[in-house]
Amino acid sequence: MPVATKEYEERYLASFQELDSRTGSRVPAWLRRLRQEAAEYFAETGFPTTRNEEWKYTNVAPLLAVPFEPAAEGASLGEEALKPALLDDAEAARLVFVNGRFAETLSSLQGLPSGVVAGSLASALGEAGVEEHLGQIAAHREHPFAALNTAFLQDGAYLRVSKGTVLEKPVHLLFLSASGARPGVSHPRALVVAERDTQFRLVESYFGLPGRLPGGAHFSNAVTEILAGENAMLELVKLQEENAASFHTALLAVRQERGSNVFACSISLQGALVRNDVSAVLAAEGAECTLDGLYLAAGREHVDNHTAIDHASPHCASRQLYKGILDGHAAGVFNGKILVRKDAQKTNAVQSNKNLLLSGDAQINTKPQLEIFADDVRCTHGATIGQIDPEAVFYLRSRGIGPEEARRLLTRAFAAEILERVRVPGVRERVEQALRARWA
Repeated sequence: MPVATKEYEERYLASFQELDSRTGSRVPAWLRRLRQEAAEYFAETGFPTTRNEEWKYTNVAPLLAVPFEPAAEGASLGEEALKPALLDDAEAARLVFVNGRFAETLSSLQGLPSGVVAGSLASALGEAGVEEHLGQIAAHREHPFAALNTAFLQDGAYLRVSKGTVLEKPVHLLFLSASGARPGVSHPRALVVAERDTQFRLVESYFGLPGRLPGGAHFSNAVTEILAGENAMLELVKLQEENAASFHTALLAVRQERGSNVFACSISLQGALVRNDVSAVLAAEGAECTLDGLYLAAGREHVDNHTAIDHASPHCASRQLYKGILDGHAAGVFNGKILVRKDAQKTNAVQSNKNLLLSGDAQINTKPQLEIFADDVRCTHGATIGQIDPEAVFYLRSRGIGPEEARRLLTRAFAAEILERVRVPGVRERVEQALRARWA
């Protein structure tokens, strides 16, 4: 291991020791044990390298080259600073977090029915079910950055939707990164429990605010855990739009019970290095899971999407469609894994990754993957890589459309298949703006 990497890891471990000595006696014993276990695992494994198969095409050296320090816990913001990150949609509730800490004055919980508990995770540690699920759905022993997040777990979002509750409007979890005088790292966390027969939409957005540093360098290391109870229906849209100097790693871990239906869409718009891991376990019969993704990258940005769907029970279905648009010297990675266990008969799984390269210097590494141990299944997977069709450009130009406008229209059309499935208009508009700005 390079000396610089070892020193960087020791710096994180020293920060954890300081946190544990300062706050360990004030948190429940089970949470302190969970944090210590995660720190011990990270001390054993350290940061991943390209020798790790799961990180073969993603080098974290650029992240380690920045001397990140724990972001300020008490960063205060006004309503004006919040406006650029807000969506235009009417929300059932908005929970705002600054550098991973709940900002009650910026949040709005009005309009939530009595069957919903929403707010600070730190304040909900005594709630029934929190100890049972927190740190148990996300396998931090398989994800070094998730272990780091768990070691520094102090606060985050907590949302529990009680049995039979239906929300007409989406709940918005807004995670803001506010840089100070030095580059900061925060560890956003969320725990979502959807009890049986519930229906709701959730928007999880990550936004980088201008700071005192040129470019606003920040490292956001997030973990979201979701339990979808029997017959629950949940739509989750994740929108990552931090700036070009930011680093973002995230793990979304979902566990689905009988008859549940989860739609999760991950949209990455900007970042020096972005890594999204999604893990879904279809733990009981009749569960259905849809994973969509759209990622944009230009310049020398790097975006990596890893998905893993575990068909652990029979009669379950999953669909995956990830699309990437890469320009300049940008690099993209897609690694999608479908595991069908021995007893998971009657599985129906489809996986597809499609990429549009707008530059001869852009590159994509894609690896759809199936591991099937049952014999009565229907599983398909595929990947495509291409450029803008010159015949389509010619057709548009023959109708009086200029070459750049034709390029924008065709790029927008490529992304439309994902955007049309997102039922939150504010998210769609934000992506439209990003597409116009990137390829103006």
